[in-house]
Formats: sequence, C-alpha cells, structure tokens
Amino acid sequence: MNPTRRRLLLGMALMPLLTLWRPDALASGLPTTTLTIHSAQGPHRLTVELARSAAERNLGLMERDRLAEDAGMLFLYDDVQPAENGFWMYRTRIPLDIAFLDAQGRINDIHRMQPCRSASPSDCPVTRPSMPYHAALEVNAGYFDAKGIEVGDCLSWAGQVGAACRRQ
Repeated sequence: MNPTRRRLLLGMALMPLLTLWRPDALASGLPTTTLTIHSAQGPHRLTVELARSAAERNLGLMERDRLAEDAGMLFLYDDVQPAENGFWMYRTRIPLDIAFLDAQGRINDIHRMQPCRSASPSDCPVTRPSMPYHAALEVNAGYFDAKGIEVGDCLSWAGQVGAACRRQ
C-alpha cells in the first residue's frame, strides 16, 4: 500500500476518536434523562445531564464552549437547599438561564447568568433564589423567554420524587 493511501486510511480510522477530544464534545460521564417543562405554550422537552453528587454539582457546566439548544443540566439535591446557597459562573464560558424548583418540580425563580471571566472565584457573583429549593435547571440563556416558560410552570422527569405536574 502506498504511503499516501496509508495516511488517508489511518486518518479516516482515527477521525471518530479525534472528535472525542473537542472540549465541547467531551462526555461528562453523567447520566442523562428527558425532562419535560409543562407550560402554557405546551410541553418542551430537553435532554439533561443529572448532577447528583457535590462534585458533579460543583463542576456543573464549567469549561464548556457550548450547550446544545435543547439540552441542559439538572442539579438534584437530597435535602432542601436554603436560598443562601446559590450558583456562580466561575469558569463557565456560556451564558445560562437557571430555574430554581420546589419539591414538586414547580419553578419558583428564573435568573439569567453571565460568564465570569475572573481568575479568582471570589470575584464571581452568586445567583441566589428568593426561597429554598430542591433542584435547579441550567439551560442556554434566553431559552425560557423563547419558549414562554415562566415562574409557576412545572417540570417532570423520570425518577422524580413528588407530585406529577399539572398546569393550574
């Protein structure tokens, strides 16, 4: 086999592996589920990564260059979180919206968060909800506005503990 053909075949064989090294294509290793947001505008489905442990929640969406349009990260807690426990955007490169949820999956607060470019985490602002929460959902900035999703809308996902969502 000639050297040019060998390099071409080797390159084609390695191409799927090379895509794994793109920062935005790195798998987080977190489990995913389909989440449904029930709103007046109809159901909206997202594929979300589930951040359950403290380490997973601390890492969140840091160091990502993009997030798919219908994707997000759902932060789940075993215990209710006080309103003083907020979210920051240290080492987060993409603007995000965050919804804070009650035990039934109802949205209590929605906030927009901008990337923090500081090298010092203490310089990054913290986004806090107005009341305690049981979970939080991060999506691309503008997603909630674009889909007409508001405070009071409800989310459901497989394995969710609590009452089923019903638009009231």
